[in-house]
Amino acid sequence: MKAGIVGLPNVGKSTLFNCLSNAKAQSANFPFCTIEPNLGVVNVPDERLEKLETLVNPERVLPATVEIVDIAGLVKGASKGEGLGNQFLGNIRECNAIIHVLRCFDNDNIVHVDGSVDPIRDKETIDIELQLKDLETVDKRLEKVNRAAKTGDKDAQKEQSLLQRFKTSLESGISARAVEVDEDEAEFMKGFQLLTAKPILYVCNVDEASAKTGNAYVDKVIDFTKDENAEVIVLAVGTEADIAELEDYEERQLFLEDIGLKEPGVSILIRAAYKLLNLQTYFTAGVKEVRAWTIDVGATAPQAAGVIHTDFEKGFIRAEVIGYQDYVSHGSEAKVKEAGKMRVEGKEYIVKDGDVMHFRFNV
Repeated sequence: MKAGIVGLPNVGKSTLFNCLSNAKAQSANFPFCTIEPNLGVVNVPDERLEKLETLVNPERVLPATVEIVDIAGLVKGASKGEGLGNQFLGNIRECNAIIHVLRCFDNDNIVHVDGSVDPIRDKETIDIELQLKDLETVDKRLEKVNRAAKTGDKDAQKEQSLLQRFKTSLESGISARAVEVDEDEAEFMKGFQLLTAKPILYVCNVDEASAKTGNAYVDKVIDFTKDENAEVIVLAVGTEADIAELEDYEERQLFLEDIGLKEPGVSILIRAAYKLLNLQTYFTAGVKEVRAWTIDVGATAPQAAGVIHTDFEKGFIRAEVIGYQDYVSHGSEAKVKEAGKMRVEGKEYIVKDGDVMHFRFNV
C-alpha cells in the first residue's frame, strides 16, 4: 500500500519526501528535479508502541511502516503527455492514495511555474489533468461495455450505468471519488483504476509563521475542498526540513516549542497517510520484541495472523486478544490474565485497532 506525493513543480514535494523518509531525494529550485519516483518506507509514529515498550522492556521495538512515493511534478497538458505527463500518471496509477501538496506561501526566490501563488488554481490544474485521463479511460471502457450491454448481459448493463455516471461527473469537472457507489459497483470500480477515485489528502505548504494557524491561502483551500470528504493538513515543509536536520531530540523539542507545535507536522501527516490507506495496527508484545503490525481496517484474526506468516493464517486455531487500554491499565500480560481481561477469539473476529494479540496455530 503506497501513498504518492503529487503537485506542480516547485511546491515542496521532494523536500517533504526527504523529511518523511530521510531518503535524500534531489531537491532543487527547478521543475522536474525528481525524474524517477523515489520510494521511502516511513515509520508510523505511535505513542502506544512507546508505552508498550516501557511496560515490556523488550530487546527490540519495530514500528508499523507506510510507503511514500515522491512523484515528478505535473504541468498542464500532462493527460496528453506534456512534460513528464505519461510517467507522472502511470506512477499515480500504481499508488493507493494521493498526498497533494499545494504551495501556500509567498517567496520571490522560489519560481512558480505559473508566475504567481494560487493554490486553488494549482489544485484545479492537477484535478483537470487527472479527470481528463479518467475520462479517456471511461470512454474506452464504455466502447466495450456498450456492445455487451446490448446483448442483455446484466453485469454489462450495471457496469454501463456506473460508467455513464462517472462520465457525467468527470465531464462536469467532478472527480470520481465524489460519485456514490454501492458494494456491487465498488467491485466493478476496482477494474477501472480511475486516478480521481483514489482517496486524497491535501497538504498546504506554508511559511514558518503560518505553521500553527495557517493563512489566507489555507483558508481558501479548506473552503474549496469542503465537499470532497478530504482532510487538509497545514505543514511548513521548509521548517520541517530544518527540524529533521537536528540530531538531538531535546533540540527538536525546543525548536517545536518556539514555533508553537507539540510534534513535527510530518508525524501528523504520516498518521493521516496511514489512515488514508485504510490501514490500522495491532501489536505483539514479548520480551524478545514489541512490534506494530499493519493490517487493513476490517481484517479478521486469521488475516492478521497471516501478516506475520502465511502458516499462521493457514493453520489458525484461535487468537488470544488483549485490548490496548486493558494492557496499559493492568501493566502486564500476566496481570491482564489474572483480571480475566484476555479474550479468546476465533476465525470470525474482526481485529480492532490497538489489539495486543497472540496466535495459536497448527500446520
